[in-house]
Amino acid sequence: MSRAGDKKGPMRALGAMSGTSLDGVDAAVVVTDGVDLLGFGESDYRPYSDAERAVLRAALGLWPDDDIAAASEVVMRSHEALLTTFRDIDLVGFHGQTLAHEPQGRGTHQIGDGDALAMALGRPVVWDFRSADMELGGEGAPLASFYHHACARWMGADAPVAFLNMGGVGNLTWVDPRLQRPEEPGALLAFDTGPANAPVNDLMQARLGVSFDEDGKLALQGQVESGALELFLGDPYFSRMPPKSLDRNAFPEMMSLVRELEDADAAATLMGMAAASVLRGMEHCPEPPQQLFVTGGGRKNPVLMEMLSVSLDCEVLPVEEVGLDGDMLEAQAFGYLAVRVSRGLPTSCPSTTGVRMAVGGGQVSRAS
Repeated sequence: MSRAGDKKGPMRALGAMSGTSLDGVDAAVVVTDGVDLLGFGESDYRPYSDAERAVLRAALGLWPDDDIAAASEVVMRSHEALLTTFRDIDLVGFHGQTLAHEPQGRGTHQIGDGDALAMALGRPVVWDFRSADMELGGEGAPLASFYHHACARWMGADAPVAFLNMGGVGNLTWVDPRLQRPEEPGALLAFDTGPANAPVNDLMQARLGVSFDEDGKLALQGQVESGALELFLGDPYFSRMPPKSLDRNAFPEMMSLVRELEDADAAATLMGMAAASVLRGMEHCPEPPQQLFVTGGGRKNPVLMEMLSVSLDCEVLPVEEVGLDGDMLEAQAFGYLAVRVSRGLPTSCPSTTGVRMAVGGGQVSRAS
């Protein structure tokens, strides 16, 4: 077994991500030297059961001094079960599960024990990616931006492009691939755009007892309520300059704005809010991107994709169009970041999180 940082050249890094949509654990291998993206390995997914999802949902908003034992057990059990199936891994990047994120308040809280996971896997584990950034005044999110820069260079982009992750929360990365290092001024701009799938998922669970609107079928039958959309866009978050980040439950008034609507109209309106958030966010880009590549579960929602396509001036495409895996991009990102951490390279910078200087987050736990 290689100790983190001891191996020279490319590493096979396994990244794991459990997002705010609470659907399950994604795991994916990337081959990288921490600078260039050199290839992709295998990937897999372990969905949460309904019971596990209920435990995690009940823990959202909790902090380390709250009772999080049951949620922690779900996260550790599910990750260990999935990650032990991978072979020939040099290093693991373990994001954990975010329960709370208040960059202007109490900080950020991801559950998951990297020390225990390293012992279980017999591999070095990089984890706690956000704390160092926040200690230097950063928002601690979004963190996939440096990987998006590597992806843009891997696919040969020669002009600015943007990556939009529509998971529980939406986040946007504007990339200028003509600059070689992601921490260079002008190479990146990243921020959370607003709510994405989380409110619709919560609506579906509360009203219909299902975890999400598959293929946007319900929203497709509804109409966006313009009054609710206008009130939503009045939130001061949208006028704040980036970098900026959000918690999963940062817009609690969304549900009250659609409370009186029929199910289909409520779903359509929440999707309209997500799309409008992106449209407002795109106004902050230094120059219009040639293309917008959508990743995360939102790219599978034809209602959301149509809303984005008709609203934006650039081409809107799922990331599969350029050979990337939209289900695994976030997991891959934490594998890539783990290698950067192990080699002393920065993982965030002022234009991605608002941190005072480029910083490498994360701590390394070893198996012995």
